[in-house]
Amino acid sequence: MERKTFRDSLGRSVSVLYPPQRIVSLCPSITETLYALGLGDRVVGRTRYCIHPAGRIEQATIVGGTKQISMEEMDKLEPGLIIAEKEENPKELVEELAQHYPVFVSNVENYADALGMIRELGQLTGCISQSEQMVRDTELRFTSISGFEGLRAAYLIWRKPYMAAGQNTFIHSMMQRCGFVNVFAGYNSRYPTVTYEDFAKEKPDIILLSSEPFPFGEKHQAEFAQRLPGMKTMLVDGEMFSWYGSHMKEAADYFNKLMKTIRSL
Repeated sequence: MERKTFRDSLGRSVSVLYPPQRIVSLCPSITETLYALGLGDRVVGRTRYCIHPAGRIEQATIVGGTKQISMEEMDKLEPGLIIAEKEENPKELVEELAQHYPVFVSNVENYADALGMIRELGQLTGCISQSEQMVRDTELRFTSISGFEGLRAAYLIWRKPYMAAGQNTFIHSMMQRCGFVNVFAGYNSRYPTVTYEDFAKEKPDIILLSSEPFPFGEKHQAEFAQRLPGMKTMLVDGEMFSWYGSHMKEAADYFNKLMKTIRSL
């Protein structure tokens, strides 16, 4: 094995023994993508939120969550590479881990970033051809999306208080790919807190209620129907809008089905 140096999305230089044989991933989307690239046997650690691919992911040791991890468990694994993500993992956690192990930080805020992340994983792990094929397959799937033109939409991720996906988020980028106009894109936060008054002001054609991180359900649709009569709502699969990497191929098919459902409302 040789030592190679890579520059991560934050401009940090990360030196690893190449190709890394013991990988810990601290981001669910990245973990799933590593498996899709055929690297499951090299993934030794994950977070409790890394749940895909079910039936295979269980072989990797859980080191904690995305915000806090067990250094004791991490030390047992002796990782040759830890892969983190800027939004998912706090700066303090990355800095602590980097004192002991090589930590590569990715940063995904939109569709292009997500494709770049796939290529980064290929370069980091020696799976360049596999990653390039995944990028081509993903691009092909997304060209098939029959989206809307100018349908005004809001996408909610949380309740009490309501929080929406704003600009510079991967969810916003997926909304754009579907042809939605994000009514809260101009608000001064990536995930702005919004009120019923904001909905009345922005007048979205449809409100998308996500299954994660808050699990919106039919009773929450009823709340909106009571407070904002006539405003359409729809329950959507949050993974399809917020998981990037290999999950995006599945998401493209989901978006096409979603478009058909919305057109039938």
